[in-house]
Amino acid sequence: MTKQDEAAEQIAMRGLLGEVTADLGAPLARVWEEAFWAVPRHRFLPDRVWLGTDLYPCDRSTDPGGWLSAAYEDDSVVTQINDGNAPAVSESWASSSASAPSIVFRMLDMLDVKSGHKVLEVGTGTGWNAGLLAHRVGADNVATVEVDPVLAVQAALNLKRAGLEPEAICGDGAAGYLASAPYDRIIATCSVREVPRAWVEQTRPGGVILTPWETPWVCYGLVRLVVDAGGQASGWFHPHSAFMLMRNQRTDLRIFQDVVRDDHVPDESSTGLSPWAVTGNDFAAQFAIGLQTRDVWRSWHDDPAVDGVASRLWLATTDATSWAAVDWDGQSEDRFTVWQYGPRRLWNEVEAAHAWWHNVGRPGPERFGLTVRPDGTHAPWFDRPDQVVPRTG
Repeated sequence: MTKQDEAAEQIAMRGLLGEVTADLGAPLARVWEEAFWAVPRHRFLPDRVWLGTDLYPCDRSTDPGGWLSAAYEDDSVVTQINDGNAPAVSESWASSSASAPSIVFRMLDMLDVKSGHKVLEVGTGTGWNAGLLAHRVGADNVATVEVDPVLAVQAALNLKRAGLEPEAICGDGAAGYLASAPYDRIIATCSVREVPRAWVEQTRPGGVILTPWETPWVCYGLVRLVVDAGGQASGWFHPHSAFMLMRNQRTDLRIFQDVVRDDHVPDESSTGLSPWAVTGNDFAAQFAIGLQTRDVWRSWHDDPAVDGVASRLWLATTDATSWAAVDWDGQSEDRFTVWQYGPRRLWNEVEAAHAWWHNVGRPGPERFGLTVRPDGTHAPWFDRPDQVVPRTG
């Protein structure tokens, strides 16, 4: 490496540190700033990454400046597409990424790791987060699990080259890692729709589980749970973050192929609730709707090729037994056509969920919490654990 390359890396790292500080609203804690400098992010990224919503490939060999800039922007970087398989034309999708550094350090701060703590990380990815943890508490106190065998091998190599060798396992992170349990802290770098029971069972009483959260309606938020002596975990949701879903919790459905059938005869009605009010930029509304509908997912179709329809919002249950569509004619702003099929009336459920959220003051995620009971059932709550969030379906 030339002195010019070293200087460029130092400048890029200082710039990123400033961006992270600005995003967090305060300087990094000393222990995490030390880890930031000791475990450089760019050493954990593959030579090819994908950028932007179009997943434009950026190669270190042909565009070293662009690659280094991507490594030290406060943004996520896609490090694998299509689970590592060759994509068909126009069918590329992100399957692994290096998270934005600001959310990485926000989560590490929320985890409240202390010296000597044993930590399990679920979702090794590039290995950078595991490296930061290993620098903080010692490699012997960190175990990290990655489901993708190719990513697991590469992450282990990245960590070894950095002089950090936590226990790196290729396996299903939903099962935790019993061999090194119990843990003081468990942190996930993938979102979940349900907190795996194994995580609770492998956490010491008083220990913390921190994971990104997702419902089929929206991927948004974090949940921080504290485990008690009775095997129950409870704690608050927080805003921020959108992570890729844990692979074994994916919903692999397509509206037209897997849900809607030619012989389905839906009921027609109308609504004054705009579909954009429940799917737009108001993530507080989306978060609350997701907690209430639980198993309802959505998909926009902006070119439905139906006369008089400019845009269509599709809704369906994850078991594909009920669906709904809300049509916009391209002109009216207060009246939309609704089609519903199946044993559940999904748009009615969404309307009820939105009305409840509005009536309790339009709260954000930070006023909601979650209890995972010893039997594994999940109970989202509002303001306090005895105020369970209503379920629409």
